[in-house]
Amino acid sequence: MGNNSKNLGVDGERVAREYLLALGHTILETNWRYKRYEVDIITKTGETIVFVEVKARKSNIFGNPEDFVDKNKQKFLIAAAHQYLIEKNINLEARFDIISVLQINNIQTVKHLEAAFYPPIK
Repeated sequence: MGNNSKNLGVDGERVAREYLLALGHTILETNWRYKRYEVDIITKTGETIVFVEVKARKSNIFGNPEDFVDKNKQKFLIAAAHQYLIEKNINLEARFDIISVLQINNIQTVKHLEAAFYPPIK
């Protein structure tokens, strides 16, 4: 994985894409943007659209990578996902996953949290 945080993020997303493809997901979009929001990866698996947030870190001293997807970030992802479903006229089950990539020394750990969070019910 790269030396700076931009490379770390790009490498983390590449690892996540490869991981999802190995699981049989079809990648529909990467780095899809709506206003100032971005969804790292959007996939389809079976009859489910999956919105994936990727977090990559070189240390877990301050917490695991997935711990950095706070309520505010979740709100932005939900808003972007809603817009994506409307724009693409998709009427399938949707899910929000987090893929955490932790690279400590030369050991890489990938953690996939399926259905990591849900939109609030209104």
